[in-house]
Amino acid sequence: MDNVFFKQLSLPEPDYALNIGSGSHGEQTGKILIRLEKVLHSTKEIDIVLVEGDTNTVLAGALAAAKLGIRVGHVEAGLRSYDRKMPEEINRVLTDHCSDLLFAPTPKSKQTLLDEGISKDKIFLTGNTIVDAVYQNIALATSKVDALSQLALKHRSYFLVTIHRQENVDNKERFSQILAGLENLHEEFNLPIIYPIHPRAKKQLKTFGLHIKNVETVDPLDYLSFLQLENNAKLILTDSGGVQEEACILGVPCVTLRYNTERPETLEVGANTLAGTNPKTILSKTHKMLQPKPKWKNPFGNGQAANKIVQILTKQQPHPINHTNTTRTNTTTHPTPHAFFLTNPKPTQRKPSTHGQSHEQRTCRNRENHN
Repeated sequence: MDNVFFKQLSLPEPDYALNIGSGSHGEQTGKILIRLEKVLHSTKEIDIVLVEGDTNTVLAGALAAAKLGIRVGHVEAGLRSYDRKMPEEINRVLTDHCSDLLFAPTPKSKQTLLDEGISKDKIFLTGNTIVDAVYQNIALATSKVDALSQLALKHRSYFLVTIHRQENVDNKERFSQILAGLENLHEEFNLPIIYPIHPRAKKQLKTFGLHIKNVETVDPLDYLSFLQLENNAKLILTDSGGVQEEACILGVPCVTLRYNTERPETLEVGANTLAGTNPKTILSKTHKMLQPKPKWKNPFGNGQAANKIVQILTKQQPHPINHTNTTRTNTTTHPTPHAFFLTNPKPTQRKPSTHGQSHEQRTCRNRENHN
């Protein structure tokens, strides 16, 4: 599924594709560790492995590098939902605590890391690269796609929905409650409700024998089309952390279909509210978010996070690690660090720009499928 993002955004092809595919969390993480370790061994003079986000790819990438004595940098460090039932929460905590450089997007995430005993010398406040991605690609979306016309939608005249998290779509009661809540919204507002349905959610609908009424389901969208739909929606309902951030950045009110969030900044500025899965609460929180209110300030940075990270890496000038020896060498420095980028499959969270890098600044992609 990630090929479309590389092509659509004109991103350079990675040097390696792990092609892990779907599987249980343990199976997926283990396969990534095994294959990535071989790639790291075959790549000379790696200064640092950068991982971004909270997927199994991120945890496996951090563990593989740390066990080989290679520095790890975690982009989007310090996010916490404090819900250990979420696989992503386990990945966040473990990745942060085996990283050498932690790039925190907000003061709150920085403080979280400090409270967990991580040295302040390892933590850097950078903003979030998701802001960079939104700012860079919103104009591109306008010029390359026309999702509104394709779906016969008008500006601010529809609700956009995403539901994909395991705790929602793998639980029949919760999933059915959310769908009932969406039906209530249609009856109350008489607006189109657009739901690009994740393959996992589609599978679970069939497994549970659930039916969606008065909601228009569409196949998963490419990044630019989805970004355009976000930007023009009247309101977004989601269980995705990244979509909560994007809605906040774009100035679109958001209702989160969860009981917690690792993006509390969106709640604090008034861009978001937690509704959980109760149909009546979903309706009442939607009414609340559609009330007129002052425009909130984006808390995730000014769109320069990637540049800040690159500047920090350059200033750090970490020493390269020879793949045949896990002991750090101290005889060579470089004006620009050799970085091994392990990409996160989430398309909305872009990495620092790779334009102009030398061949040693390699990228590695894992097609991690959460079905």
